[in-house]
Amino acid sequence: MNKKDKTYFRKIILEKRDALLEELGLLKETAVEESSRESSGNPSNYSYHMADLGTDSQEREKAYLFLTRENKYLGYLNEALERLERGEYGVCNMCGEPIPKKRLEAVPHASMCVPCKTDVKENGSK
Repeated sequence: MNKKDKTYFRKIILEKRDALLEELGLLKETAVEESSRESSGNPSNYSYHMADLGTDSQEREKAYLFLTRENKYLGYLNEALERLERGEYGVCNMCGEPIPKKRLEAVPHASMCVPCKTDVKENGSK
């Protein structure tokens, strides 16, 4: 991968990372910290009605699920940046062949080419 491509993909990854960090902040702020208060109309973190308690619990579980998923994605983006720094970005970690640019544009954190990823998904091998 040449210097121009590295700069191009670094920009894509950093833009996605920045958007994700903003989304994580909003998720944490709005879903985790406010969910229990807003659903009951109660400024405290304690719900008095059983229905509110159930809604609060469901909202917290949903927020934690989203936060976990987004944190995992953030990890993939950080790993892609590290591979870029080490000069390993854009090379399939299974077969060693270059990953097509179209795939990297669609999935900038991709570490495998489509045939290898498909093989892993279908056969569970790695």
